[in-house]
Amino acid sequence: MDPIRVLIVDDSPFMRKALERMLQAPDIAVVGSARDGLDALEKIPQLNPDIVTLDVEMPRLDGLGCLKRIMAEMPRAVLMVSSLTQEGAQATLEALALGALDFIPKESSFANQAILQIQQDLQEKVRKLARSPRFRKSPAPPPLLRPIVPAPAQARPWHAQAYGRLAPSACLGLKSPG
Repeated sequence: MDPIRVLIVDDSPFMRKALERMLQAPDIAVVGSARDGLDALEKIPQLNPDIVTLDVEMPRLDGLGCLKRIMAEMPRAVLMVSSLTQEGAQATLEALALGALDFIPKESSFANQAILQIQQDLQEKVRKLARSPRFRKSPAPPPLLRPIVPAPAQARPWHAQAYGRLAPSACLGLKSPG
């Protein structure tokens, strides 16, 4: 089984290195890192990661702008990395609405003893997202043997046009007496 390919996107060199170390596992391969959203958009087609970890706040192109373009141009599983500030929480909710599948908090605990728990959470989320049917890689569909041509439109009889979808079953010609 091929390892899960991950691209780390964060403007902080420290965070990129910390995330890379936390993702060291036999079934996970960090295929690269990007310093901002524009850098990520250039690297995604080249590196073809299964999962992108995406910081929210970055220069040039922030995480939300990058996420919109990823989902529109090259959809794949995205794990947001967000601070637990009021703004960070709002941005995380917006990211989930835009198509991110999960998030992991970026907090000061990256530098203390809670790092082992964060590492376990991060690896588990990456594994979970890799199993997500929404972005699972599938073989390309077979090529079409002949072009698909739409069937010609059927003309509607006059009574169907006049009476909508209901056609009369019989027409009665009645004349009033007199």
